[in-house]
Amino acid sequence: MKYIESNNSRLEIGSIEDSSFNEVLGTKYKSSKKVIIVDENTHISCLEYLITTFEQLKDAEVIVLPAGEMNKELGIVNNVWEALTDYGLTRHDLIINLGGGMITDMGGFIASCYKRGVDYINIPTSLLGMVDASIGGKTGINLGEFKNQIGVFSHPEVVYIDIAFLATLPSEELLSGYGEMLKHGLISDETLFDILIAQLKGDQDFSEEILLTCIGVKNEVVMKDPLENGLRKVLNFGHTIGHVIEGHFMNGKKMTHGHCVAIGMVMESYISLKIGLLDEKAYDKIQENILAFYEMPLYSNDEINEMVIMLSNDKKNSNGKILCSLLSSIGTCKYDQAVKEELFVEVFLHFKNLQVNLN
Repeated sequence: MKYIESNNSRLEIGSIEDSSFNEVLGTKYKSSKKVIIVDENTHISCLEYLITTFEQLKDAEVIVLPAGEMNKELGIVNNVWEALTDYGLTRHDLIINLGGGMITDMGGFIASCYKRGVDYINIPTSLLGMVDASIGGKTGINLGEFKNQIGVFSHPEVVYIDIAFLATLPSEELLSGYGEMLKHGLISDETLFDILIAQLKGDQDFSEEILLTCIGVKNEVVMKDPLENGLRKVLNFGHTIGHVIEGHFMNGKKMTHGHCVAIGMVMESYISLKIGLLDEKAYDKIQENILAFYEMPLYSNDEINEMVIMLSNDKKNSNGKILCSLLSSIGTCKYDQAVKEELFVEVFLHFKNLQVNLN
């Protein structure tokens, strides 16, 4: 079992049966009501294992949410709050979020706002949840097509990361998790990026060691800047465009969060190249390797205009400027880089034409 201290939380990596989970349930929360939040997928794949393995959960209430990013919205959150009220949940009880990034984002928001804060534990079951969403204290829900527009910083009591849950995932969800892991390499360490690409190619096996490395990259940044006043913004690399793509295609050709971030990283690397931050050799390496695994979506000129308009509502914007985190090299990221709308249009057109030429 590996232990990592984070801001107001503890991360435990290893078999959940060897973790402190059973002890925590039987001591601190022995007399507490317990609610487990899952989605339709983890309800089928993960819930039975959890409640049959841990005796303290035999009487837990279970709330099943509809799967999919489009369901991470206020109406469903309100329904959960009403259910918690019906259960008589108090501020001294416990919510357990069992699922991927959607569940840990949404469940954390539900817990942190209900009665001004109920303790919660995250048990991420997706690769993306393990390396990114469940760590760092960001909770949130979407506002229409805008990703995570409503949320608070709130830390779980503990995050239990057990890679055994990855066996339940389809391949596209594993690829989604790699999108965030590749980001960790691109903003911190070119060697890490190379190792992750080798794993995607099948030249190296997935390893808990690399998972720990990626978790460490995020946790180190979050520990230095928990409320995203500066350095933590580097973790948004690929997300300015990635969130727009994800929101735009949310009700059509659904794309996973990690897939959208991967495409966002290629496009934002192209911006880095165009403004003279990133050299062409580094850019070519990023584009070639990422687009080998993540398909660029097709879109029209009208859709470009729609997506550029969406950029004006990005959470990172300030003083009327669209701010990005951009690369100056593979392994070095600069935040608060202002990018003009015209350049975003140029970038979207470039990749639209690239797709036309490839097809």
